Amino acid sequence: MTAVTARAAGVREVWVASPRPTPLVLAAAAVAHANGFLRIGGAHAIAALAYGVGPVPACDVVVGPGNHYVTAAKRIVAGDVGIDLLAGPSELIVFADASADPALVAADLLAQAEHDPCALPVLVSASPSLSAQVELEIRQQLSDLPGADVARAALATGGVITVDTIDDGVTVCDAIAPEHLQLHLADAPTVAPRLAHYGALFIGAAAGEVLADYGIGPNHVLPTGGTARRTGGLSVLTFLRVRTWVRITDASAARGVMEDAAWFGRAEGLEAHARAAEQRVLAGSSGRR
Repeated sequence: MTAVTARAAGVREVWVASPRPTPLVLAAAAVAHANGFLRIGGAHAIAALAYGVGPVPACDVVVGPGNHYVTAAKRIVAGDVGIDLLAGPSELIVFADASADPALVAADLLAQAEHDPCALPVLVSASPSLSAQVELEIRQQLSDLPGADVARAALATGGVITVDTIDDGVTVCDAIAPEHLQLHLADAPTVAPRLAHYGALFIGAAAGEVLADYGIGPNHVLPTGGTARRTGGLSVLTFLRVRTWVRITDASAARGVMEDAAWFGRAEGLEAHARAAEQRVLAGSSGRR
């Protein structure tokens, strides 16, 4: 999700960091054509990538999700290097109504909860009876879940928000601006365009967020902590810059622009600016280029 995206954008040197370099992870890095692999994670990896250490160069951009330590480290180094976004512990809102399958809603919430004790699984329910059914399903599904302890900790951080209407639910979801927003609604395609703030939107029960963890969607490095109100997920644009250039081939034809610049320079009290513009007016009048 990060190295391949960087390569697609034309980045010449790509380093990958992971605290668990299993054969599968190493193979993925090789397939993504990473130049090197750093066998650490957390804030240590962010510092190493941002400032360089040993054979690891100081990188121009550091990207990727992580826990709250990774997110805090990225916030600190952002003044020295570029970052993609603050992609911290996973967040999921399931927005559901009476048409939803309680077992499937519970499964979606648990899939997020097992990520990290700091993950945020939230049910926004337009049906009081659904909320009770989902809570019962969660208890049942937790009984044989291998990562139940982690999931329980995350569920304690999350919760259930019951709303009276779909309109109220839209307001709540936009106020939270979650990383992931899953719609278990009878009319999900109609409600979807009314939602404005999210990292990724999953429309209808079949479009499970868990599928995007492993294959569907353009990228799954997404904004958390409410930052979806102002930014989107990681893409090739993260590694590209907008660069501008100016060329004037006929100074006399640009006389109006130069005179305007001289006027603005004096309006701001910047006489050297005005004179630099006027020199070009004179040069244009004399035919010099």
